[in-house]
Amino acid sequence: MMPKAIDLRSDTVTLPTPAMRRAMFEAELGDDVYGEDPTVNRLEALAAQRLGKEAALFVPSGTMANLASLLTHCQRGDEAIMGHLSHTFLFEAGGSAAVGGIHPRTVHNQPDGTLDLGEVEGAIRGADNPHYPRTRLICLENTHNRCSGAVLPPRYMVEVRSLADRYGLALHLDGARIFDAAVALGVPAATLAQPADSVSFCLSKGLCAPVGSLICGSEAFIHGARRQRKLLGGGMRQAGILAAAGIVALETMIDRLAEDHENARRLAAGLATLPGIMLDMERIQTNIVIFELE
Repeated sequence: MMPKAIDLRSDTVTLPTPAMRRAMFEAELGDDVYGEDPTVNRLEALAAQRLGKEAALFVPSGTMANLASLLTHCQRGDEAIMGHLSHTFLFEAGGSAAVGGIHPRTVHNQPDGTLDLGEVEGAIRGADNPHYPRTRLICLENTHNRCSGAVLPPRYMVEVRSLADRYGLALHLDGARIFDAAVALGVPAATLAQPADSVSFCLSKGLCAPVGSLICGSEAFIHGARRQRKLLGGGMRQAGILAAAGIVALETMIDRLAEDHENARRLAAGLATLPGIMLDMERIQTNIVIFELE
């Protein structure tokens, strides 16, 4: 018999642990649209605490988390600055423009996932010229998917926050893999999230819960995001069945992300020895390995 293949396409193909399946079976349930599902409420409180924010909101997917966040920050015709390789720009079906009428303004991502601050500042447009959309938001991504899982360090986040404050802009962090960044840097995830007005993260990637993402921010922001979740069809009822797995993910799976990072380095080191494969080992920081063929 041929050995079973190891699926390395994405960290989204993980499966829930036995502990997650038990928690889902035993979850205490209520109607989350009415705010009455105790398991969802517990997950949201735990997520907010881990990210150092006042409140959180459970949504079905990372794409919805980012879209609901952008819709909460921006009005129709407003502009959001984001990287040309960002997940929000490339892989979320143009939702911010299609659904929210939000104009994406792209700035080139550097190889380390950052945006050059001078280029960001040059892209900002004020409200005094009627020919331009009004810049309202800067979006960052940490870790950065298309930049080989690059980690944005805390000092860079603070610098972008300072720039945003000078122009009265909000800052959203697509933190789908923020716990990978935190483990790689050896800092709490809250340190990376602190400069952002809102942050999203996924439970269904390396944390291996079957479904779900969280948006974290101020009480007022999450109140607005809850309305956007409803608009997008993300109001689920007895969602505690799903939230229960997310609680197990946050309580038991974060520390073991370091194993994923080590396995990624082992994989990259092996690939780098093969003829015809071009791979920069210095860029392998977390759990994503991107290589090219000669």
